[in-house]
Amino acid sequence: MAATPVRLKGPAPAGTRIRRQLPVSPWLFAAPGLLVTGAFVLYPFFSTLVNSFTDRRTLLPGRFVGLANFRELLHDDMFWTGLRNSTLYVLVVVPALVVLPLLLALLVQKNIPGITFFRAAFYTPVVASIVVVGLIWVWLLDERGLVNSLLETVGIGRVGFLSDQWLLLLSAMAVTVWKGLGYYMIIYLAALANVPRELHEAAAVDGAGPVRRFLTVTVPAVRSTMVLVAALSSVAAFKVFSEVYLMAGPDGGPAGEDTTLVMLVQRTGTGLTGRVGYASALSVVVFVVTVALMLLVLRADRREES
Repeated sequence: MAATPVRLKGPAPAGTRIRRQLPVSPWLFAAPGLLVTGAFVLYPFFSTLVNSFTDRRTLLPGRFVGLANFRELLHDDMFWTGLRNSTLYVLVVVPALVVLPLLLALLVQKNIPGITFFRAAFYTPVVASIVVVGLIWVWLLDERGLVNSLLETVGIGRVGFLSDQWLLLLSAMAVTVWKGLGYYMIIYLAALANVPRELHEAAAVDGAGPVRRFLTVTVPAVRSTMVLVAALSSVAAFKVFSEVYLMAGPDGGPAGEDTTLVMLVQRTGTGLTGRVGYASALSVVVFVVTVALMLLVLRADRREES
């Protein structure tokens, strides 16, 4: 015979009241993060989007002008210069930051005496201030810096690393790669730790050399990590600012030929007479292009998998 359930009279147990409050509790914990995200991410984003359709200036509210700012972009030579430099930055920096940190991770992966020192040394530029790093490289590559002094000593002569348009841009790219090597090396080290050792041993038994094992075992095993590194580095490279600004100056090098899009945003939208509306339109273009870059990387990865 089934037992009759006992029904308690009176107020519900304390545990029941706590369970009724649980649906609200997660929002209370998430509230500080949501407030910070709303104040420093969502609000600036929508404010920039709205301002891109106005002629707002720093001290003036502005009025709605529709697509006038975006039409002006098409006829702005500095916009095309910044787009060219930012695109070149991506094309040069991203392949280097995908391949070189992987090779570096392979070198420091083995547990041999003293390897911890080299891992820390390679990671040091990551934690160093970009301002300090930029100034150090400026001192090194200056007309009378250490590098040019050494080149003059060996009879090559001084090179205009910071005065030539293309050498200046390449020098800034080198700084970006040098500073990012350690960061992406750590990501690759985590991925390489999950590669089964048996795969390398089986490939070695089949007669595959180091290069063959790298192409047939290591690269396929860390392929998803390479896609992640490509996505992160492409976005960072397209939005580059500090390296070029510190090495080329606020004017963007000789005649502004080394200006990037983010530098153009900063130059246009700041100051008492800053064109906030036009700078916002530039920012929208930067956002659209960075999203497109990430989608292209992910699409190429899916196409390879299929």
